[in-house]
Amino acid sequence: MAQTHGHCDPAFSRVRDLLQQFLASEEELGASICVNLGGQNVVDLWGGYTDTARTKPWEEDTLSVVWSVSKVVTAIATQILIDRGLLDPNEKVSKYWPEFAANGKDNILVSHILSHTSGVSSWELPNSLEDIYDVRKSADKLATQAPWWTPGTQSGYHVTNQGHLLAELVRRTSGKPLEEFIRDELASPLAADYRLGVPEEDWARTADIEPPPPLGLEGIDQQSIAFRSYVSIPMPAESCMTPAFRQAKLGAANGFTNARALARIGSVVSLGGTVDGRQYLSSKTVDGMLVEQISGPDLVLLQDLRFGLGVGLPVPQTLPWLPDGRTGFWCGWGGSTLIMDVGRRMTIAYTMNKMGPGTLGTDRTAAYVRAIYEAVA
Repeated sequence: MAQTHGHCDPAFSRVRDLLQQFLASEEELGASICVNLGGQNVVDLWGGYTDTARTKPWEEDTLSVVWSVSKVVTAIATQILIDRGLLDPNEKVSKYWPEFAANGKDNILVSHILSHTSGVSSWELPNSLEDIYDVRKSADKLATQAPWWTPGTQSGYHVTNQGHLLAELVRRTSGKPLEEFIRDELASPLAADYRLGVPEEDWARTADIEPPPPLGLEGIDQQSIAFRSYVSIPMPAESCMTPAFRQAKLGAANGFTNARALARIGSVVSLGGTVDGRQYLSSKTVDGMLVEQISGPDLVLLQDLRFGLGVGLPVPQTLPWLPDGRTGFWCGWGGSTLIMDVGRRMTIAYTMNKMGPGTLGTDRTAAYVRAIYEAVA
């Protein structure tokens, strides 16, 4: 039977018990969980298997794809540029990217992209997986499109293309591709094992995924923003195990990492901008990240949501397992999660390879997070 490994403060023993329980019942295939409290890892656990045949143990340095949790890391990278005055969330995107003004997008702000309110939630058809993997080509295509709703009035979750949009802004303001900027400004100085895509030499320690039930579009109005957003992203879950996906650099979707590294990066926000004496963000920038930009029914995820600048904010009616407070978070397709609780100076990260249904956490996500908050209560 799969066992849990790592460190767990006795106060958080319920978290270890849950991981062991889910591994024993095979609700989990493999997973890692980390809780950083005030700069110290009070939970750093892993266990299970990296393959569906259950022959390869999940190790301390196992990597797995975290899908849309990648958006949080990309958002923190973007906040570094905001903090340095190189990017202004209240400026027009076209100030930095003039071509983006085409087709009625001249009044879209940087904050609209960060808060999923730009009106450009995906690509016009035709659009292929190969197109998505070519980040510069895909960004150029987005620059020519018209918005699908009035920017700033409602959120419509930018499922995959938020990473392309922010990558272009990062490139134009820093001079570096997004993956290099994340490496140089976050992953390397924090010694965090995180990257967009994953090089072939690391495939041996990268977990295979067990895909979730398919996200069916049956019954969704084909003229709706939700249908138009999803139909132009032909990306099955199994694609993350292909060389093409692993070689791509998708700021919204293909971060490969583990919970320890995610918590390390997320602690930049949770700890008010400074980690181990090095300031990555000012407290003012962290506060600005958590200011609500929009709330209400999301046009793509079709649930009530709240967004700050690059992160979701707690929504008790939609996610009752996440307490209200000064917290930024987001979940990845299938269950992975990164929560940055500034009020408690706590970061919670969870990665796994048996994907559950949906994009806003699973029953397992909820169980772990509830247990963690009960421990700190």
